[in-house]
Amino acid sequence: MPNYHKLDANIERQIADNIKNGISCPYKFCDEDAVRRNPGRDPNSVLRPSFVRDIEKILHLPLYNRYNDKTQVFSFYRNDDITRRGLHVQLVSRISRNIGRMLGLNLDLIEAIALGHDVGHTPFGHAGERMLSELLFSNTGRYFNHNVHSTRVLDVLNRRNVSLQTLDGILCHNGELELKEYRPVRGLTFERYDKNVEDCYTEGGTAIKKLVPSTLEGCVVRISDIIAYIGKDRQDAVTAKILSDGSVFKTDYIGKKNAEMINNLTVDIVNHSFGKDCIVMSDEAFNDMQTAKEENYKFIYQNEKTEAEYNKTVRPMMEKMYNKLLDDLKEHNAGSPIFLHHVNSISENCRYYENWDYSSEEPDQIVADYIASMTDDYFIDLYSFLFPNSTEKIEFHSYFEDLL
Repeated sequence: MPNYHKLDANIERQIADNIKNGISCPYKFCDEDAVRRNPGRDPNSVLRPSFVRDIEKILHLPLYNRYNDKTQVFSFYRNDDITRRGLHVQLVSRISRNIGRMLGLNLDLIEAIALGHDVGHTPFGHAGERMLSELLFSNTGRYFNHNVHSTRVLDVLNRRNVSLQTLDGILCHNGELELKEYRPVRGLTFERYDKNVEDCYTEGGTAIKKLVPSTLEGCVVRISDIIAYIGKDRQDAVTAKILSDGSVFKTDYIGKKNAEMINNLTVDIVNHSFGKDCIVMSDEAFNDMQTAKEENYKFIYQNEKTEAEYNKTVRPMMEKMYNKLLDDLKEHNAGSPIFLHHVNSISENCRYYENWDYSSEEPDQIVADYIASMTDDYFIDLYSFLFPNSTEKIEFHSYFEDLL
């Protein structure tokens, strides 16, 4: 029997009154306080408030289109009912906006962070991310992480003058470390932000685990990222026949199914965070969320069959591609796809902002930028183009394999 929790009646009445009377949370971040690298551009206005501008900057990037062909968790399935990254960012946006609406926060800032938080993600999900990080680290001693790269896409590669608050929310969104309480680290500057970014490159997960957003809005997106995937990944695992059903899960307080988990975690966060300067969960919800992640890793993310497929195909393909593109870059092979499809495009798009020679950047970083920008299908096609005689080939699970 499904078990859906309800808002505390007194809090529900206060929320309804606040919405009716246009009362916002005193701790929300206001558009007029947005900070940009180039403060002379992109002013806050009635027509285009600061974080509406950020939303539109993200939506109009070509990389936003590519969300729809990037793996969320399951790569090797021809099945339109399995979540791709494009749906995931919409779910994060929807869940976080709903929480933010009840808490009286800045919904445009929430949406900007949510829609941009994975724009730098690799093809083939977190498996692809790990492989790319291993390659980059072995050559440079620097780590690749998708949250850091998402900010690089917006702040460096495309020079979109996105606000510090949106960039910080994206940088700090990494949902691999859940906290019972998210208390914003206020007073952020670009100097501090740039230091945080560099620490993530040099220290990897050690630095990322220390990150906490500077706004309540960023905190809401961070917890909503977890809410958006823990139940949906379970649902997708059943669709992909990785699991027969959800009976293996033990998360009784927040529920076992996606709809229950979204509702119950949302209710718990609002009940415990309303009117406060931080985002808080109850002990019961937090403990169940930790259990849910542990169960997902055990039964889904570290599934031997799935890991074997990645290691058999994607890993050797990415290594060969990385080295080939790196050679082309160092040899200034102007006919290589890394120039024609990537370096030239980045250089042309940035001319409007400043005279920047992207091709002079560190070669391994350029290769990592290019591979991270790829969709799953583009990666497969590029590999076939670069290595037409290769025996490595990804085998997809067919729509009709259960009929054979």
